[in-house]
Amino acid sequence: MEQTLKKELPSEKDQSKVKAKTAPKERLLHYVWKHKLFPLAPLSTTDGQRVEVIDPGLHNTNAGPDFFNAKVRVGDTLWVGNVELHTRASDWFLHRHDRDAAYDNVVLHVVEEDDGCRALTSAGDQPPQMVLPVPGSVKANYEELLRADSYPPCHRVIGLLPRLTQHSWMSALQTERLQQKTEAIDERARKAGGSWEQAFFTTLARNFGFGVNGDAFETWAAHLPLYAAAHHRDDPFQVEALFLGQAGLLNVAAVAEHRQLETASDGYFQRLSREYGYLAHKFSLTPMNGRLWRFLRLRPQNFPYIRISQLVTLYCSRRCSLSQMADCQTPDDARQMLSTEPTPYWHTHYTFGNESKASDKRLSRSSTDLLIINTVVPMLYAYGRHTAREQLCDRAFRFLEQLKAEDNSIVRMWRQCGLSVENAGDTQALIQLKRHYCDRKDCLRCRFGYEYLKVKK
Repeated sequence: MEQTLKKELPSEKDQSKVKAKTAPKERLLHYVWKHKLFPLAPLSTTDGQRVEVIDPGLHNTNAGPDFFNAKVRVGDTLWVGNVELHTRASDWFLHRHDRDAAYDNVVLHVVEEDDGCRALTSAGDQPPQMVLPVPGSVKANYEELLRADSYPPCHRVIGLLPRLTQHSWMSALQTERLQQKTEAIDERARKAGGSWEQAFFTTLARNFGFGVNGDAFETWAAHLPLYAAAHHRDDPFQVEALFLGQAGLLNVAAVAEHRQLETASDGYFQRLSREYGYLAHKFSLTPMNGRLWRFLRLRPQNFPYIRISQLVTLYCSRRCSLSQMADCQTPDDARQMLSTEPTPYWHTHYTFGNESKASDKRLSRSSTDLLIINTVVPMLYAYGRHTAREQLCDRAFRFLEQLKAEDNSIVRMWRQCGLSVENAGDTQALIQLKRHYCDRKDCLRCRFGYEYLKVKK
């Protein structure tokens, strides 16, 4: 039978299609095994030996057997080793485990459907095989979770859960989100040759994109040599020429090509372009592609010109640096540090050449708080971890508790589901829940999904 099965193995391309199709069912089988949602009847192998699951083992989400170091008694023998699970018994050969020595120490093969195949290791052994049916109510609830498009079906149980259950999960999600942001900051520091000052500026710049232009701002910060800007920090005009030039927004040739007559004839644009030409030659600079910036459907206050000019003022004021960020004791300290407005030209302009009603265009309180949530808090946490200063990590969590809850579509959805949202820490947790669990249909790792799967139909 082994030879026949190998001859009928599908191509690599067909295998990937099959795996993608069976993955949700197999994940559910993992869930049932992990939480020991076994039928009341005694468990037994396909050849009639009684099975007792003492410890399901450690769930492995990487390559290799699905559960490590499980303890199972098969007949009169206690086995300690790995367990592999499949929707169908023949999936053992479909996934080519019979050719992989990593599966030679599997002590039990668990399947939902026995289609007549028996597992065979590369060493020629046949591990015991057991059929584990998924309870009907669990399967029905899981399928309902996967079908949901808007509100997750689990919203029906969320309001009934104890507050301790709700907030313990939200606390874990909050920490998980901070950890992910820390990894991104660590990577920026690594790319900057270990410069945490550059990593701080890049993180701040990214968040000045306020979502829509976040990627473009990060690309811009990577093209911006702060060592060059530091030479001209006392002259905001030169810094603005450097910042806008490196952003690809002072490209005279592109302006002429697109016949942007208002921009081409604007005196301030011409002065900035000439100054950038001098600085680019002096420091051997190459600008980024200006077409990466998005203007469509943006409010004028969010135009890259305005945000970059606000960063110019912030940079030249010398108020916003890594050390000053680390010295902020309260959100008010951080608000004062981040307080900024564009240079004078932009008080009466949103783009080059088109004059508008005068306004100082200061960052709003809500925008500043978003910068604290997405820049100051993760930087405090990441830098605290990097320097082993636990007080900075604690301060990051304290800031989230002290800041008001964000108001966006994700937060409003969860509030309507019955969750209490009290501060920015809660909203960060719920954003993490929506993007990394609900959107990915990863309900089996979610504690709310766990509670929903237990509901009896």
